[in-house]
Amino acid sequence: MAPGAEIWGRAEIWGRGRRNLGAMAVVPIIDLNGCSPETPPEAVVSQVAHAAEHFGFFQVVNHGISEDLINQVWDSTKEFFGQSQADKRKLNRSKENARGYYDRELTKNARDLKEVLDLAQVRYPELPDSHPSNIHAVDGLNQWPELEGFRSTIVTYLEACNDVALWLLAAFCEGLGEHAQALRAEFGPGHTSFLRMNHYPLGDLLSADEAAEVTDLGDMALHHHSDAGALTLLLQDDVGGLQVAHGGGWIDVEPTPGAIVVNTGDMMQVWSNDRYQAALHRVLPRSDRERYSLPYFFNPSYETSYSPLPGSVAKGDTPHYSEITWGDFRQARADGDFADYGAEVQISNFRL
Repeated sequence: MAPGAEIWGRAEIWGRGRRNLGAMAVVPIIDLNGCSPETPPEAVVSQVAHAAEHFGFFQVVNHGISEDLINQVWDSTKEFFGQSQADKRKLNRSKENARGYYDRELTKNARDLKEVLDLAQVRYPELPDSHPSNIHAVDGLNQWPELEGFRSTIVTYLEACNDVALWLLAAFCEGLGEHAQALRAEFGPGHTSFLRMNHYPLGDLLSADEAAEVTDLGDMALHHHSDAGALTLLLQDDVGGLQVAHGGGWIDVEPTPGAIVVNTGDMMQVWSNDRYQAALHRVLPRSDRERYSLPYFFNPSYETSYSPLPGSVAKGDTPHYSEITWGDFRQARADGDFADYGAEVQISNFRL
């Protein structure tokens, strides 16, 4: 059985509403003290490891990303999604180019009630995204809206998220008894991290004719899933609706002013030999207010092959996974998100 499948089965019997079985459980909030000193202190390492083991989710405050920058990012996000559908679709992504706009995203082969814009970090941000050095052989190239200041704001935010993610990566490694920089080389200039701008509208953005030609809407704004990569840093607005599977049910990840939500991805679960959990999470549909969120998916280079780290395999235990190539795994997952091309690949496919 896939990790998390049992808890999903138990939670599902309680229906799709906001009932919270873990009423006493609260997603931890960890103070990063501005991400200083350079190496995460022991107290933060302990808190991060505990949260990754028992929740797979936590929130961080005093993370070093300025309030001014965050406000600029929110303004840019709402300005983009406030455009006409025709203008947004000028940036449509395709199976060949994974970066851009999309209004028919799938999760678990069901269509989500949302629209997205995916933008990745590039090796040379000072050069145009169309420069050959910034076109990725797998992902293609960024497509930017013609909105004043949009690109510079998002590039700055991407770099800020990457700094926080690298600092947290060191804490995750130390929590496993590994050297803080054990995984640093995998997240060099060729890393494949990207920002997704999410807008959850109150109704379907597709016309009746368009909806008839694609996969049906499911019953969630975002269906239950775990993230494929290493870590995710999520900026959410104050609307709420994000839930994480915990203790046989679902608990709310309550919006916290100034906080960034961090969750463990499938890759980190493999590296930790199941010590860290890539928790299932979902977003409930809303009928009163639109919702926006900004996940930064922190992913290594596509050449990265990963399996349980030596220090994560407890005495008397064995590795739980065979080696996985990130490029192949990511491509298979992306294909399942773009269209219904079959069952979505999971790390359980590689379980020994």
